[in-house]
Formats: sequence, C-alpha cells, structure tokens
Amino acid sequence: MAAYLWQAFTGEQMYRNGFGRRCFRFEEEWQTGSLTFQDRETGQLRNEAKILIVRSERTVKEIRDLQLAQQYERATRKDELFNIAMEAVKAHLKPVQGQKQYASVLILDAHWDREAKTITGHAALGGGANGIQLAIFGSQALQSYPTCLEEVIPAFTDCTRTDTNYVANDCNESGSNWEAANCGIGAHLHEIGHLFGCPHQESGIMHRDFVYFNRSFVCREPYSTRTRSPGIRLCQPKDECTWHRLDTLRFKYHPCFRLPTDAPLSNDESVQVWAVDNGKVMITAPTGITFVELFADGDSTCRAWIEYGNGDASSGSPPKQIVLTESDLKARLPEDQKNRQIKISVHSAGQGSHTVEDFGQLKSKNLTVKLPNGQLGFKGRRLGTSTQAGSQPEQLILESAFKQTKLLTSIKVFHGFAVDGIEFLYEDSTSQLFGKRGGRPGGSEFALGISHSPNLSARLPNRNTDTRRGEILMGFYLRAGLWIDGLEILTSLGRRSGIYGSPEAGSG
Repeated sequence: MAAYLWQAFTGEQMYRNGFGRRCFRFEEEWQTGSLTFQDRETGQLRNEAKILIVRSERTVKEIRDLQLAQQYERATRKDELFNIAMEAVKAHLKPVQGQKQYASVLILDAHWDREAKTITGHAALGGGANGIQLAIFGSQALQSYPTCLEEVIPAFTDCTRTDTNYVANDCNESGSNWEAANCGIGAHLHEIGHLFGCPHQESGIMHRDFVYFNRSFVCREPYSTRTRSPGIRLCQPKDECTWHRLDTLRFKYHPCFRLPTDAPLSNDESVQVWAVDNGKVMITAPTGITFVELFADGDSTCRAWIEYGNGDASSGSPPKQIVLTESDLKARLPEDQKNRQIKISVHSAGQGSHTVEDFGQLKSKNLTVKLPNGQLGFKGRRLGTSTQAGSQPEQLILESAFKQTKLLTSIKVFHGFAVDGIEFLYEDSTSQLFGKRGGRPGGSEFALGISHSPNLSARLPNRNTDTRRGEILMGFYLRAGLWIDGLEILTSLGRRSGIYGSPEAGSG
C-alpha cells in the first residue's frame, strides 16, 4: 500500500507542475487483490504490484551488526548495507548488460536495539551502479503502515504513542503512529528520489519535508509529538509536502515516467558545451535541453535554474541548442551571489548531464587557439586526469579544417581496453597522429564517404571510399574516467563508427 501512496503522491505532483498525471510504474502480476478489505473477503483477482522476497547470503547477525547501522555514531561501515542489498538484488534479478533495472528494497531484518538505542539492519540510501538503481530502507516503522485503502486515513490519524521499549522513535520524528508512518513511507520515497537521480533540494521530499507526507491524504492533522503542538486544522495544498520543481523536471523525460504517446527520443543522451564569439557559450544536446541548474561558488544546493520546453512531453523534445552568457546567469542569482563564481549543470531529455565548474573560464584565453588561417578556435573541456607517468599535453589542428586541398578520407583508432591514439589519414597519403600507436596492432580504421547505406556502421579500408559523397567528420562521442576509455566517430551523414575501446567504462 505504501508503494501505491508513493505513486498517487507523485502523479498528483506531476499534474500540479503541468506535466500531466505521469508517474513511475511497477512490475505487476495477476494475484488475489489486496487493495481493499473487500478483495480479501471476496477473493477478487487483480493486476497488482509484484513484491519480491529476496534472500541475502548474509546472516541476520551480519545484517544487524552495529558497525553497519547508519544511525550508530561509532559505526565504521555505514554504507555496507547498500552493498549487501545490491549483492542480493543483483543475484536475484540477474541484470542483462545494457538494460537498467530499478528496485526499491525494504530490509525486513531491521531491529530496534534498545540497549544501543539504535536501529540495526537499517540504512536510508539511494543510488546505483552496473545497471541497477537501488533505494533501501529499514522496516522499523512497518507496524504503522496502512495495509489497504480503508486504512490510509486511520494510519495517518493514529495518535498511539511510540513505546521505545519495543519500537523505534526514528530521529525523534516518530513519536506517534501517524508520525512513524510519515517518516517510514516518506523517507523511503526520499531514497527513491535518489534512485531516479534527484539530489538534495532546498525544500520538498528531497529536503526533509516528508514529515508532512500525511497532509496529501487527510484533511486535518492530529497532535504532533515532533513539534509538541496540535496539527493544522485544515490541510491545504500550500501546506503539503511536494516534489521540488527540479525533481519533476528530472522525472518529465525519465524512461520510468514515459507514456506511449510521448515522442521518441534520440539514443544519444550527451550534452556538448563550448565557447563561441562575443562571450557566448553554446550548448547542444541531440535529445534536447530540459533545464540548466545554477550554483554560486560554495553552494551545493541549486537555488536558481532555467527551464526549456513546454509542459507536454508528448509534444516533442525541448530545444536542441541554446546560447548562454555570464550576464544572463548572474541576473538570475540573488544580489549577494552575483559576484561569485558560477557553476552550471546542464540536463538533457535523454537523462544526460554536463557540469561546468566555472562558467567564467569558458571565455578564458586559455580555452582559445588561433588557427593557421587566422580564425579563432575554441577548446573543449579536458577529459581524463593525465595522472599516468609520461603523460604530456598535446594539441592537434586538423589540416583539412583550414586547407581546401586536404581531404580527410579515413580515421584510424588505436585502442585496447582504452584509447591510445587517433590517426587522421588524407587522400594525398599523408596523416596526422594524435596520441600514440598502441593497443591492437594496426588499429581500427573507419572510412569516410563509403558507398554503403549511411545507416550502417563500417570499418572499411580506404579503397572502399567515395569522397565525392561529401561525408565529413562531425565529432566524437567519448567515454572517459581516469583516461579515455572509449571513442566513437560521428559523421555528417549520421553514421556512427561504434565505440572503440570499452563501451561500458567511464561515463559518456
């Protein structure tokens, strides 16, 4: 029932933000209904959310170890429960490479340790890796949850005091049954927000406003032991907990929130940022740019942002190209922050993002280069960390970019599990090397102007090229971490070479 309350709350919040009643969906199965008392009495069958009982290889004693308890001050392995849950879920779901799965976990072995005054077997964490996004939470407040629709209002109005001889008063915010339900159901939804990529916000579920979660389901609030005061007499929309506007913007194009009527998006989630003339910065994304977060120097919480596109995700993607200036961004910040360094985080409809730590540096002379023909060129962001022994800075300007007599016919990538170098081959049998010739002997060659369908990816030798077709190099898709893990060549005819190196390592 708690999961359906998450769904109802989120759907309503999306609607209030102008995005329709879209929400995440659950895997379902045909089973005896449990939504109402009547289903249990009549044996009514329904398609309902599927609950998986996943067993861990760890013992109850290991799970309840105080050193793993997130709320225990002297614990040394507070994140270990997340790893234990991930290990068990991965073994149960057996994820396929390239297919992302989302799971919310309730740890049934959570226990109130009265002597240590700590909940063991509990951690509130959300995130993911290796194809699984996970949110975990303990079951310490399960006794206060509604089990069906008829129990929702009684659960959120039950003033029975919490007896800490038997159950926990979690964070001193669960002094009564209805407050325990708030804290358990609402805080678990907070971790689901992390599962979907939401950071902490200045208000809403991703702050700590889940202590008001009940107000979305009842019209008046009981006495609160948390505030030691009577609850509000009439719960109005302005009094409710919310998803922050930035959270709903993230959800709008998230694959778990998509509807059959939504317009299809490009598979390329990337975001590109580079400086252009007159202090302007151009940003492009094949799936469209949904919003840009602004951070003043030293601020980890976003307090200003720019939105793009209309509220209807089914009407098409947001703009694929925007231009920003530093003055535009400063105008959106409070007066006391306008003279501070600005960080931006750009988000695409394909769930890609790109962070620029110092927007002002994009117009720095260090990021410009004078081309041989006198024009000004602009450098992109450096990738990798250059920490390996022997690493040297290197810069290459393609001769075909400023010499009309130079025709680029193919590109050779030298790689193993990472990219070692790139060689650009010209029609006059000359070449330019960026990096070094390492990895696979001879490298992998990608020819421009091939006579096959432009929808096919090909790695063909020069003799199969037809340069009269006018195909040129448009750019690269990179995957990078400590070094350049993978590289894909993009052409003007829409062809892609496929990723050379490691297609899963690093981030794109």
